Amino acid sequence: MNLLDTSVILLYFTVLIVVGIIGARRAKTSEDFVLAGRNLGFFMYLGCLAAVILGGASTIGTTKLGYKFGLSGMWFVTSIGLGIMLLGVLFIKRISGANVSTISELLGKRYSSETRLISALVSSIYTLMVGVTQVIGMGAIINVLLGWNMTVSMIVGGGIVLFYTILGGMWSVTVTDIIQFVIMTVGIFVIMLPMSLSSAGGWDALLAKLPASHFDFSTIGGDQIFQYFLLYSLGLVVSQDIWQRVFTAKTIKISRVGAVWAGIYSIGYALALSIVGMCALIVIPGIENPQNTFAQMAIAILPPGVLGLVLASVCSALMSTASGTILASSTLLTNDIMKQYWFKNMGEKQFLLVSRLTTLVVGILAIIFAIWIQDVLVALDVAYAILSGAIFVPLVLGFFWKRATAKAAFYSIIVSTVVVLSGLMIEGITSTNPIMYGIASSVLVMALVSYFSKERMAVYSSPAESNQLAE
Repeated sequence: MNLLDTSVILLYFTVLIVVGIIGARRAKTSEDFVLAGRNLGFFMYLGCLAAVILGGASTIGTTKLGYKFGLSGMWFVTSIGLGIMLLGVLFIKRISGANVSTISELLGKRYSSETRLISALVSSIYTLMVGVTQVIGMGAIINVLLGWNMTVSMIVGGGIVLFYTILGGMWSVTVTDIIQFVIMTVGIFVIMLPMSLSSAGGWDALLAKLPASHFDFSTIGGDQIFQYFLLYSLGLVVSQDIWQRVFTAKTIKISRVGAVWAGIYSIGYALALSIVGMCALIVIPGIENPQNTFAQMAIAILPPGVLGLVLASVCSALMSTASGTILASSTLLTNDIMKQYWFKNMGEKQFLLVSRLTTLVVGILAIIFAIWIQDVLVALDVAYAILSGAIFVPLVLGFFWKRATAKAAFYSIIVSTVVVLSGLMIEGITSTNPIMYGIASSVLVMALVSYFSKERMAVYSSPAESNQLAE
């Protein structure tokens, strides 16, 4: 890294800090802080959605998988893309008119306040862990770029994100996401992908020098692909940080169409980074830590100035997801726990203050856990395993099964969370089985408790019915 590249990255960080200060002036109400006033048009909505789902794990992780497995490394982020499209096609119409801020608030309307509480706890843990992955990613990038200690790098990167998120909430996150979406797109598709191919000798050189397995979309293994589907496709459907973006759209049509296009963009992003990883295997064979593949490839092939822009694009992907997930976790804790049980009568100013303080605590915890774990894919797997195994079934059955009851949802979340965590501890955090155990136990508890309960609930299928149910 020369002075020009370092200056580009530091300038980018400065812009984010300034945006946070400006955003603080826009976030005057709780809805502004949490949902940016529910007023985003298509381009801003698409940019925000794409930026939040394609974070550090997506960028660093996919390049690492492309280096090791070739084109089949794209299944990781492709599963994320399929999940956001599934949300757009099947669920957004049902949730957009509900006038809620969190997934737990919706579950509370469908089932009970107890279900809202337990789902908020589980979902806040998930969003916190996704935030952890982004802090780890930022630390890895800054460590490679500037040569700083990994712990110091994570503190600096996480601290910048925490600063602008605390100040402006979703307004700051939205503006920075648009900046980050543009930088990500230019950095990956316009600069990094074509220059990686050029440095490796072109596509023909990849075909000639790499093993045939790197061009097989199944090399990574059917079990691994299935695990990605369980973790990310199902997890995205019930992810608070994604829902919070959905609620910012001006209309339902923008929500749905934007989600589908964000999914398509994700698949293209996955393919591009897998190819970058394949090129790195030719340009820099024998990388000691594959998690650093993207950063080392960028340093090896890019000229001064351009290198700073591309690495800023990686920081963009990391920071957009980190800010969104930290804000999502604090929103769950503030809106669904503190406001419901501790500060029932707090006004707008008090809500903003509590939200900012909670965001500060969540951000500090994310940095602490990142320093402890220091593996981006491990942290992400744990996060999505908890979410897919515990929240997916009661949410989906709440939409489509009239006999699902509040007691069933409450006990289902508790039992399946315990099952998933126990399975991860026994079989290891890379195992797919705990997720399937969690989903199976969730279905079983939902079915048995609902069947033997006298309670009956109306299916939650439209805004009109949502309002009736809430009343």
